[in-house]
Amino acid sequence: MADKFRQDLTRGSVSKQLMRFAIPFLLSNLLQALYSVADMIIVGRFSGDKGTICIIGVNIGSQINILVTGAALGLAVGGTVLIAQYGGAQKFDDQRKTIGTLLTLYMLVAVGFTVIMLTVGKILLDILGTPAIAYEEAENYYMICMAGLIFMFAYNVISAILRGLGDSKRPLYFVLIAAITNVIGDIVLVGTFKMGAAGAAYATIGAQALSVILSLIYLFKNKFFAEYKLSDFKIDKEKAKSILKIGLPNSVQQVVISFSFLTLTALVNSLPNADIASACQGIGGKVNSFAILPALAMSSAVSSMAGQNIGAGEIERAKKTMTTGMVIAFGISAFVFALVQIFPDFIIGLFDTNPEVIETGRTYLRFIALDYIFVPFVFCMNGLAIGAGYTNFALFNACFSSIMVRVPLAYLIVKISTLGFNGVGLATGLASVASLIVSIIFITSGKWKTPKIKI
Repeated sequence: MADKFRQDLTRGSVSKQLMRFAIPFLLSNLLQALYSVADMIIVGRFSGDKGTICIIGVNIGSQINILVTGAALGLAVGGTVLIAQYGGAQKFDDQRKTIGTLLTLYMLVAVGFTVIMLTVGKILLDILGTPAIAYEEAENYYMICMAGLIFMFAYNVISAILRGLGDSKRPLYFVLIAAITNVIGDIVLVGTFKMGAAGAAYATIGAQALSVILSLIYLFKNKFFAEYKLSDFKIDKEKAKSILKIGLPNSVQQVVISFSFLTLTALVNSLPNADIASACQGIGGKVNSFAILPALAMSSAVSSMAGQNIGAGEIERAKKTMTTGMVIAFGISAFVFALVQIFPDFIIGLFDTNPEVIETGRTYLRFIALDYIFVPFVFCMNGLAIGAGYTNFALFNACFSSIMVRVPLAYLIVKISTLGFNGVGLATGLASVASLIVSIIFITSGKWKTPKIKI
């Protein structure tokens, strides 16, 4: 493997290394989030009288898409952590076998997911109580995105490998091209050809396909696979077991989080004036996907950097990575929180100018923004745990806050208070408090100092 793809994160200034690694990752995530946000803004503003209906369709279809994407990202974490730890321990043969196994395993999973999700599409839309007026738009968006899952999986596994090697810049370049392509595709297919949610979905999978093709061309051109033999891509049972041991809990964690939000979508769709509430929830979800990205990017940077340092036996440096990440992420998240509190009407108006949507969504948006205060600490502590291989802890934490706190609290507030739909926003904003308490207990226990997987 060309050494140009490897970056040593076990030396030098922690803050500089962390920022150097996190900023490209943050920008990559921002651009990926731009996919779905661009979809919603453009279908809302370029679909005429059907704007609100298309927003509902994209919201419901994309929430299921997010669930699958989360599962894919979670599984990739297992590969990223192992690749990082083998790199820190200078075990490059094991690192190569891990990469080959991850690629093959990931593509097999992608095919399986595609078949399953295309089969159960209508069942899921019915379970979510998709409003009749938006059913066709939601179904179109969902089915097209599911048919293109192979591209989403391929991009994420390539990015996971590079980040495990300490390279967060090249995934940024690939996704930048995809983001630009996606926006252009949205404008042409939705704005010019009036294809609604279907046009947005085609633009998304087309952009992802282009990103994968260009990234593969780049890797082959730069001889990334020069040292690989065909046998390296056979599934190594021990490596696969380690990848799944670390990645599967994280994958389930992402599914659990997404499932909790799908449950809240079903609750919102059962409320009076569900069409307006669903549009507001969709807009809030897109704003949230942007707002938590600094903390998410820092968490992923902490995972990769801590993984290398734990692999190299640099335990205190790994801990310092976490605390430095917290400070940086909180500074950004606090600023975003302030913007949402001061300018909620302007933010909602970017998506939909319907006065009823703006009026209904104002308080909801302010409530969910409470989450931005707590997630920097939760995500960075989870990042350290994941870097040490304790993805089962992150899974437990997600189940506790999502299933045992967020969903029951939302139903309780909606049923017993006068907040109505806004109760869903309040429960969403407060759920991370529970995660924060659990995270503090785990990190202070010191259990993470012993790596989960012996390399």
